[in-house]
Amino acid sequence: MRSARRILLKRAALAAGIAVVPWTARAQAKATKQAMQYQEKPKDGQTCDNCLHWIAGPKPDAPGQCKVVEGPISPKAWCVAYVKKA
Repeated sequence: MRSARRILLKRAALAAGIAVVPWTARAQAKATKQAMQYQEKPKDGQTCDNCLHWIAGPKPDAPGQCKVVEGPISPKAWCVAYVKKA
């Protein structure tokens, strides 16, 4: 009886874990440039390279990445997700 209960609990835990995976993957998806009003020029002195979400490219003037917006990001661009680095 103990082993049947243990098997049941393991299966329930596995099922719960599988159910969470699609939600986790969806939560980690990045927004499109269009949705974030991405533009290739700065706005009021705000640029991607001084944003909290910025992930620098291999060189200072090379495109980098963003934690929020998908695709390559220009260091001198801007979007509505801008948050100044501390």
